[in-house]
Amino acid sequence: MLTKTLTVALVGNPNTGKTTLFNALSGLRQRVGNYPGVTVELKKGHFSATGVPVDLIDLPGTYSLAARSPDEMVAVDLLLGRRPEEPRPDVVLSIVDAANLDRHLYLTSQLLDLGEPVVLAVNMIDTAKAQGIVIDYAKLSAELGIPVVPIQANRGIGLEELSKVLVAAAESGTSPRGPSLPVEFEKEVAILQDELGDEVPAVLTRRLILDVSGYVEHWLVEKHGSELRQHLDSARQRLAAAGCAVPGVEARSRYGWVRPIVAACVTKPAVRPVTWTDRIDSVLTHRVWGTVVFLVVMFAVFESIFVLAKPVMEQIGGGFDLAAKTLEANMAAGPLRALLTDGIIKGVGGVLVFLPQILILFGFIAVLEDCGYMARAAFLMDRLMSKCGLSGKSFIPMLSSVACAVPGIMATRVIENRRDRLATILVAPLMSCSARLPVYSLLIGAFLTQGYAFWVPGFALFAMYMIGFTIAPLVALVLKRTLLRGATPVFVMELPAYKRPTLRGVLRRMWDAGFAFVSRAGKIILATMILVWAALYFPNTDGNDVKYEERIAVAQEDSEKNAISAEWKQHSFLGRTGRFLEPAFEPLGWDWRIGTAALASFPAREVIVGMLGMLYEVGEPGEDGSALQDALRKEWAGDPVRGRYGVPVALSIMVFFALCMQCASTLVVMQRETRSWAWPAFTFAYMTTLAYLGALVTFQVGKMIVG
Repeated sequence: MLTKTLTVALVGNPNTGKTTLFNALSGLRQRVGNYPGVTVELKKGHFSATGVPVDLIDLPGTYSLAARSPDEMVAVDLLLGRRPEEPRPDVVLSIVDAANLDRHLYLTSQLLDLGEPVVLAVNMIDTAKAQGIVIDYAKLSAELGIPVVPIQANRGIGLEELSKVLVAAAESGTSPRGPSLPVEFEKEVAILQDELGDEVPAVLTRRLILDVSGYVEHWLVEKHGSELRQHLDSARQRLAAAGCAVPGVEARSRYGWVRPIVAACVTKPAVRPVTWTDRIDSVLTHRVWGTVVFLVVMFAVFESIFVLAKPVMEQIGGGFDLAAKTLEANMAAGPLRALLTDGIIKGVGGVLVFLPQILILFGFIAVLEDCGYMARAAFLMDRLMSKCGLSGKSFIPMLSSVACAVPGIMATRVIENRRDRLATILVAPLMSCSARLPVYSLLIGAFLTQGYAFWVPGFALFAMYMIGFTIAPLVALVLKRTLLRGATPVFVMELPAYKRPTLRGVLRRMWDAGFAFVSRAGKIILATMILVWAALYFPNTDGNDVKYEERIAVAQEDSEKNAISAEWKQHSFLGRTGRFLEPAFEPLGWDWRIGTAALASFPAREVIVGMLGMLYEVGEPGEDGSALQDALRKEWAGDPVRGRYGVPVALSIMVFFALCMQCASTLVVMQRETRSWAWPAFTFAYMTTLAYLGALVTFQVGKMIVG
């Protein structure tokens, strides 16, 4: 009986339910592992299989073990035990789609060459059954020479049996044998193996010959010199002359092995039945109706964000207001009380009040991804993306950036072509992420709710998100025709069957998003707000060396207190800087307070909400909005510009935030992905310029419309 901790590597094609299986097995006991020198991140989980502890490693989805980059090579090296950070897997768990065995078993056949125990998990058995597909799993196991377990990961069916089989496979230690390639090919492998020695496993020597211009070839030729290149070229020429030209020989051999097995073990109906998935796809992937549905779905999401989150936001905001008042009533006036109430409670609390909207947004995204709709959206957008020099494969990272640009940029790793990947990285931050949502919600709630129809707030939020969906492809078009000139890639994507999202999976996504948002507020935003508070608090004495707090304490009228507070803010370090830069903000319809709030938010966009809360006198909230929204309406009403053009100014600010790069984390990840600070600097420069021009045009045109 096993006593050590098993290491299991989970491998599979995209859209096979690999992530669902990983989450179902590991639950909340998972983390992300980073590997030095590469950008790949692998999820790691832990679970118990019949009492045996198991470490589960979720490798990135792939169609083949043919590595084209150092990141893709990490997965191959890990499977071969060549990564010092991880032990060699005791078992490789290959997951396939029951309805697409003939295609997905290609990758499984490559895994059989690794010399490790392999277990096959046949997922989505419900989908196969709905299509009239019958699989003889016992016969399939005998033909492949490995254990086969039918599962339905989204409902936990078969997972207990899978756990038992994983332990049994590790105990047996039996290594399966994959399909044989032609004798001529194996002869060339033996010749090159003698030259390379034991340092290179035989499986990598095969990949060296098969993967023309692949990572293994670049790595070994660089290490062994031009002599290896000559031997490799000669080997490929001999194989071509023998009718075994690479890389086609691998596909012919593996599919020639897979198809008879599938034919013997799988029974399909003579006429493929038209499923409800086909009927839905006839609408959702239609050029016209699919686009209409996509726009309606997006609008419904953003309208729901306003309607569903409002009651909870009011409760959270009231809690922070009560905490601030309690603290003020029990502490003497001074810098510490001001820091705690204005800098931390009101500053950070003003951001955290938008947590319900973040949770709702991520909940919708999780549902749309899990049910399979996002893949349809990518297919639909391929027509538009191809006209901009990209493909639907670029749309997936861009769509992920609606939640957060960081995972969106990391998702570009699935794009093989470096130029296309770089172009996608440079435009992904243009998509409105969840950090922009507090800014949109604040201004829309303040200026586009009272006196407007119920659908206007949702439509305005929808329009802000559409700015990214519109501008990003246009910027990509310019990049692909100038700096990153190249041919438009071909987009091939397998549409997954529709599935019912699991409540556990959706709640986990919401939990992860909420935790990340609160963690961000507790780190970057908190640190920024403390610095901003200090710059706004000091100097805290007037020209006569009298403390502003003392003057406010003895003032009788509220108007007098507000005047002293305004004087204090204007003469603070931050106020002086803002007033100096005010001429640059005036064409946008902004005053020094809006301008400095925007500047202070460059480390993290959400900071502007707390910043505005400190700059404007925030009192009791009215019936129709938060205290900050009421303060904005009140302050702008008395201003000659903002009082008349309040909506154009609000739209100007939102457009600026929709287009500007205000996220230090995104810039750091961009540098890590591109391995250069030049591209983050370029992105920061072009997005800031674009944001300023967009805000300028929005205000000036809006001013002309208002009259």
